[in-house]
Amino acid sequence: MIRFTKGPASAPRVEKPSHRFTVGQMVRIKSRIGIAVKDAETFHVKATLPAKDGSPQYRIRSDGENHERVTTEDNLEDVEAVAE
Repeated sequence: MIRFTKGPASAPRVEKPSHRFTVGQMVRIKSRIGIAVKDAETFHVKATLPAKDGSPQYRIRSDGENHERVTTEDNLEDVEAVAE
């Protein structure tokens, strides 16, 4: 038996990338050439944002700055994971 449903056809389900970091978590921008990881500045995640080019975004802020930054997840690392 074939069943027909009323209304618009359901849209294909698109998986949204999940955020690895949570609001309030301490993170660090990944080490780049010439910057030692231990000297890198730490940031608190202030908000999660929609993905950009498949990578979740975050609004982050350092205690030593008066402004916030926006970056993608692939640029961040967990402070506690680096300390180990």
